[in-house]
Amino acid sequence: MLAYIVSRLVYLFAVTIVVSLVIFLMMHALPGGPFDNGKQPLSEAARANLAHMYGLDRPLWEQYLRFLWSALHLDFGYSYQRPSETVADLIGRTWPISAFLGGMGTALGFAIGLPLGMLSALRRNTYIDYIATSVSIFGLAVPVFVVSTFLVFILSTQLHLLPTGGWGPPQTWIMPVFAYSLVPMGTIARYTRAGMLEVLGQDYVRTARAKGLPEFRVIALHAFRNSLIPLLTVAMPLAAAVLTGSIYIEGIFRIPGLGGYFVTSILERDYPTEMTLMLMGTALMGSTYLLTDLTYLLVDPRVRLNRGMA
Repeated sequence: MLAYIVSRLVYLFAVTIVVSLVIFLMMHALPGGPFDNGKQPLSEAARANLAHMYGLDRPLWEQYLRFLWSALHLDFGYSYQRPSETVADLIGRTWPISAFLGGMGTALGFAIGLPLGMLSALRRNTYIDYIATSVSIFGLAVPVFVVSTFLVFILSTQLHLLPTGGWGPPQTWIMPVFAYSLVPMGTIARYTRAGMLEVLGQDYVRTARAKGLPEFRVIALHAFRNSLIPLLTVAMPLAAAVLTGSIYIEGIFRIPGLGGYFVTSILERDYPTEMTLMLMGTALMGSTYLLTDLTYLLVDPRVRLNRGMA
């Protein structure tokens, strides 16, 4: 087990290095620079001074190695968008907000999607199945910015029940958390339904019922647990993607989270912020896949045996 975890961590580190190199080359392949398209045009001398201050006049290989060495010491430099704030401070200030809302949205999506998918599978081809399937498809098909705009129009503009946005009391959480939960809810419901339908037709489920076990034990201990493997494969990476923030939701509800910086760092050629956010996303997704593999061991003992034989 320990050797497996160490090997995966080494692999994740290597992947992160490769991703950092690809991102760095792609950033500098784009035309223009971080100080070319400001609101107030700068003179050539001013741009040269700024480039020298941030080390942008050095060879590309030296810039990359300097960033990599600093990143290994958790020093990601200063943001070009906010020169008075380091990238680490920017992430420390904004990411907890995105992670909080994304975590609550994911939890709500799981709380609705799991029973919805199970109910849909247990009542297959009935009106309950059709309603549950329609709800899950709605969560996947309708863009989050459409739902967010509709929520603001109905609950805030027309009914005056909730504030239009901002970050503060719990009332400001309701609409963005619901918008965050739609994609996880639809995904979890669809995979839960498919996994349950596959498991309910297995021989061991029929045997458990033939032995006279209560239906709740058959579903909870035999069917649901064995249907978790495909669900875990998509659930944890999906949660990691939500935790990084959404440019649409945070923009519509005026939430000072991390999501907006994913786009503005590219548009503004904010190299340190762009590199750091991309590496952060890579590390988060890689760690999530490792955690998913380890969770398999708890769900299905056969995975433990196969790992040991491998």
